[in-house]
Amino acid sequence: MINDTSGRNQAIVSGKIVDELKFSHEIYGEGFYYFKLDVCRLSGANDLIPVMVSERLADKEEYKTGRYVKIEGQFRSYNLTGPSGVHLQLMVFAREIEFADDELPEKDINTVLLDGFVCKPPVYRTTPFNREIGDILLAVNRAYNKSDYIPCILWGRNARFAGKLKVGENVRVTGRIQSRTYQKKKDNGETVEKTAYELSVSRIEMVKPGEEYEDVTGREDPPKE
Repeated sequence: MINDTSGRNQAIVSGKIVDELKFSHEIYGEGFYYFKLDVCRLSGANDLIPVMVSERLADKEEYKTGRYVKIEGQFRSYNLTGPSGVHLQLMVFAREIEFADDELPEKDINTVLLDGFVCKPPVYRTTPFNREIGDILLAVNRAYNKSDYIPCILWGRNARFAGKLKVGENVRVTGRIQSRTYQKKKDNGETVEKTAYELSVSRIEMVKPGEEYEDVTGREDPPKE
């Protein structure tokens, strides 16, 4: 079981590297890089998940396109500045990484556990075919007084439950990271393709004060910062 702040945000994913390692930023002399991981769903669809890694985890030559990896870490949000301004980017922040030249025994893992606080009024809606959908934004605390802001999508009775939540309430969710592409029209009329990331929730529950965390990685102790 995990009973410290790091247990509020746990992610474990595995799949295939589909692009080259790119430099992101440097903090206190430590360089950070990112790449995209192709993870297959049970339906056969694929999610392309961005992963942030420290140069201290492995030699940069290890990150080869087509190679399989398993990553344990956290699902984090970053405010990145680009040509169109500041935007929120979601990534898996790697704390441990395992490489394989062939497919991993446990391939296409995609599991995230978040313990956070509702920070915007939830949205509940139904489709023309009466499918129930809910959207919540969770603020998940991490070290050094920082927080990650993770959009979550829910379905059916989970959506109904989420629609009744109030801002500030503490909930725990379990689900998988999913990516989806959409078309966005720019001010000049040009249309560009964008990718959005969110947590597709399979389980949601209220958190009771003093309740311990479940460890989705199977570890006895939490990973260190």
